[in-house]
Amino acid sequence: MRAVPWSVGAVWAACMLAWLLGVGLQLHRPSLGSVVQDASVGSLALVLAWVAWVWPATWPAAVSRVCWCLMWGLLGWSVANVHAHALLAQNLPSALEGRDIELSGIVATLPSRSPQGQHFLLEIDQPSRDQLQALMHQVAPGVRKQPPQRLALNWYHRVPWATAQTALPLPLVVRAGERWQLTVRLQQPHAVFNPHSFDRELSLFEQGVRATGSVRRGRRLQVEAGYPVQRWRQTVRDRIQATVPDPQVAGVLAALALGDQAAIERGEWELFQVTGVAHLMSISGLHVTMFAWLSAAVLGRLWRCSQRAMYWCPAHSVARWGGFAAALGYAAFAGWGVPAQRTVWMLAVVTVLTSSDRRWPWPWVLLCAAVLVTLLDPWALLQAGFWLSFMAVALLLMNTHPQGPVIAASGSTQASGALMAWRQRARRWVHSWCSAARTQWVISWGLTPVTVVFFQQVSVVGFVANLVAIPVVTFLITPLALLGVIAPECWLWGAWCVEQLTHYLTWLSRWPAGVWAAAVAPWWAQFSGLVAGALWMMNLPWEVRALSAPLLLPLLWPVMPTPQHGEFEVLVIDVGQGTAVGVQTAQHWLLFDTGPRYSAVNDAGRRVLLPLMQASGHKKIDRLMISHRDADHVGGAVSVLQKHAVGSLWSSMEAGHPVTELAKTLGVDVQSCQAGVSWQWDGVTFDVLHPQPKHYAQTLPPNAKSCVLRVSAGNASMLLTGDIEKAQEAALVAERGQALESAALLVPHHGSNTSSTPAFLDAVQPQVALVQAGYRNRFGHPSPKVMKRYEALGIKVHTSAHCGAWRWRSSEPVLGAQCEREVRRRYWHWQAEARSVPAQ
Repeated sequence: MRAVPWSVGAVWAACMLAWLLGVGLQLHRPSLGSVVQDASVGSLALVLAWVAWVWPATWPAAVSRVCWCLMWGLLGWSVANVHAHALLAQNLPSALEGRDIELSGIVATLPSRSPQGQHFLLEIDQPSRDQLQALMHQVAPGVRKQPPQRLALNWYHRVPWATAQTALPLPLVVRAGERWQLTVRLQQPHAVFNPHSFDRELSLFEQGVRATGSVRRGRRLQVEAGYPVQRWRQTVRDRIQATVPDPQVAGVLAALALGDQAAIERGEWELFQVTGVAHLMSISGLHVTMFAWLSAAVLGRLWRCSQRAMYWCPAHSVARWGGFAAALGYAAFAGWGVPAQRTVWMLAVVTVLTSSDRRWPWPWVLLCAAVLVTLLDPWALLQAGFWLSFMAVALLLMNTHPQGPVIAASGSTQASGALMAWRQRARRWVHSWCSAARTQWVISWGLTPVTVVFFQQVSVVGFVANLVAIPVVTFLITPLALLGVIAPECWLWGAWCVEQLTHYLTWLSRWPAGVWAAAVAPWWAQFSGLVAGALWMMNLPWEVRALSAPLLLPLLWPVMPTPQHGEFEVLVIDVGQGTAVGVQTAQHWLLFDTGPRYSAVNDAGRRVLLPLMQASGHKKIDRLMISHRDADHVGGAVSVLQKHAVGSLWSSMEAGHPVTELAKTLGVDVQSCQAGVSWQWDGVTFDVLHPQPKHYAQTLPPNAKSCVLRVSAGNASMLLTGDIEKAQEAALVAERGQALESAALLVPHHGSNTSSTPAFLDAVQPQVALVQAGYRNRFGHPSPKVMKRYEALGIKVHTSAHCGAWRWRSSEPVLGAQCEREVRRRYWHWQAEARSVPAQ
């Protein structure tokens, strides 16, 4: 087998790196150009390829190689553009948002179920696509767009705000592969947008989902309409749930057998994340690769049993291609998730290259696999799983070394042959376990910098947990979960194994300091940490490897920028339909309200605030102020109190409220916010303006007792108003007058008609007003009438649905503060169009 010449391999490696660079640069575009403009880049790539191919003899070799690299870079850019234009052409026009639309389609994935209802992807059939396109031409004539092909739909059992008159009918059970006639209410993909937050809009874009919505009513048209693999997966999941009595254990088995991660309950996921084994509980590259390896080993052994088959085709070729075919089938059965797809394409590249008569350097093989993956899915470059998978393989290949000779059995000449054989087997087992431990050590510590960069935390007990969990899950639980398809009794054995593993992980999770969490480090610290990880794992002299320690420190202990003494920073957090504002001084942090509760198991505290505080390096909330008891202001308080250190809780809630009682149980100082109380932190003044002490003795609605807080430092100030209404605004104007003047204003009651009176705005005189309201919320916030009032006064208004999070440093002009959507704008993110028609 001949080796690839170094010069050829270096040129091709440079070309593939140029491809990845071109794709990466395209993914940073805030918006796409026209189809003609982007097509010209592809044409330039073809011209460069022609030049490098036709005229290499008359040019220096270096020029030809540069042309090839530029061509590959432009080609990567162009391919990503083609994918992006194809998906953006399916955007739902804003004029169709909120309208009841009749359509039919096939359930394309396993539906996920919760106490609130069920979520599934619907593939629209051709007749409905034609009808939808005709409707699009009616509402947006002249706009050439294709209707969305795939919808992400929710069918609620009962919406949280529904009453007896407005409750939706109970949905029928939806199963994969069925055709349904549905009445849906659609909207463009839109999600909350905060610093360092998960990009759900990118996730939907990568799945090809260009519209989301809810089902109003529907009827089943056909039970077996398509997607036979999905129907089979549905049947297997139903059988697992019927066989295994514990739903938590059944969810783990369904995730390992079918890739149905939504079947794992939240408590179990948190346990797996804390102990660092979450990567094992989904169909990942490890599972697919191991299945391919086992299939290749079995097929190769069986093939060698036939001399005629060996003459016809070598066993190693049959094993190699058979293993790949098995991995392809397993990935399809497991739902064809993005991690499984990446692994299949990597295996395809390895299989093709190793079938040739050349030896390929492992970096070259990895680059080929990366090019193939990004050719099919350019946005994989933005996924943590992509980098973790490739870097794990690279670490293993860098540290692979031939096994030493087998140690001969020692002993006296009188020792029996059986004893010597037993000793030799024992030493082989010890050697195998030592090799496995070393491999786990390489993976755990080598990927630590990458894990911290992407997730800002790493499980300290992960090495010990994975040392047991990897062999148990890979060689025991997952095979039993798959064998249960043939023999359901295997699921019961697998359930017992899951229970024992859970007990072990629960014990590990109770270890002190089991998880190391760090804030998001600046880019130079992240790069330094990645270099440190590479130096540590390479076979270099210890003097060089010792440099990894100082290079890693900025990543693990980043120095976060904080305001100077006498300054403050405000972050108006995007939580949807609700309020949450963070105020930071030089050494203190205040959280005003905690956002809404989204469902029985999810709220803004868990989904938005806790990840944001971890990423921002806020170890403690010095003061949590909850304006009043409404669910869109107090919804995330329980999660925040349970999971984060809180110094004190100030609110207008009555004694005995569950949140205040929980705070007292946790040892948090609980007080009522009262007008006239003020304090200073680091040269910044905090004044409570409402409610008055007398209001607590009166029977008033919660909005009337909302806490109002004014934050000021020098000439900079901001007024946080909660949900006060006209009466409270008038009282504040009468009591404070021009003392209410503030540069920035949190618009009262989310821009409702009940607030923002002209007299109040004349007293406050804000330059910027912030409205925290959900995208297309059911209340119609903010009111167009109120927004015209702000516009008439020349006040710049930002709504969280359009702006995302809004950040302002008091040392800077308030009009110069930027929205998070503008700072991190990418072409797949939601962008405002013409005003949508109101919901019907």
